[in-house]
Amino acid sequence: MDKLVRQDYVGDTVDLARSLVGCLLVRRYEGEVLICRITETEAYVGAIDKACHAYGYRKTQRNATMFGPPGHAYLYLIYGMHTCLNFVTNGEGEPDAVLLRGLEIVEGRDTICRLRYGKNWEELTAYQRKNFLNGPGKCCQALALDTSSDGLDLLGDDLYICRPVEGEAPPPFRIRAGKRIGIDYAEEAVDFPWRFTLEYTD
Repeated sequence: MDKLVRQDYVGDTVDLARSLVGCLLVRRYEGEVLICRITETEAYVGAIDKACHAYGYRKTQRNATMFGPPGHAYLYLIYGMHTCLNFVTNGEGEPDAVLLRGLEIVEGRDTICRLRYGKNWEELTAYQRKNFLNGPGKCCQALALDTSSDGLDLLGDDLYICRPVEGEAPPPFRIRAGKRIGIDYAEEAVDFPWRFTLEYTD
């Protein structure tokens, strides 16, 4: 697989959020390799984005990872219980990140199912299958990620992103852009079309 390098996380965060859709997220867990395709992302740009934790360059203990080098994982809790995974982008000192919102399984289905629901795929209901990895908290639960991994280097071996190569590419798809979810407080930023979703065309 074509693993992303540091420079791949440098640049316009909105463009990067779009470009990560269709890429593969690889997680090494207890000796097993879990692989999922990224199906949904959202961009957050600290300098101008009132939905961003670091809007106006406001630095806290919670969001400090966003101000560090690109290509690191920024993990935090929402509602005190669900972990969200973000990929730090742009450049050091520019607090931007791409939020992971959705995945689909490529490899390691049984382990991912056990982490998510405590049972195998064949035991899941139709509702559970439909809503398996369609949310940031669900994705982190299914990959055994929590805030202890905040700051993890995405160039390491525990968690990283790859571009699909020949034989791994998904069926033809398009990327839909739309408004982000759950940011009603963010004034004009509510309308930024910075959410990107994979949609198969066949």
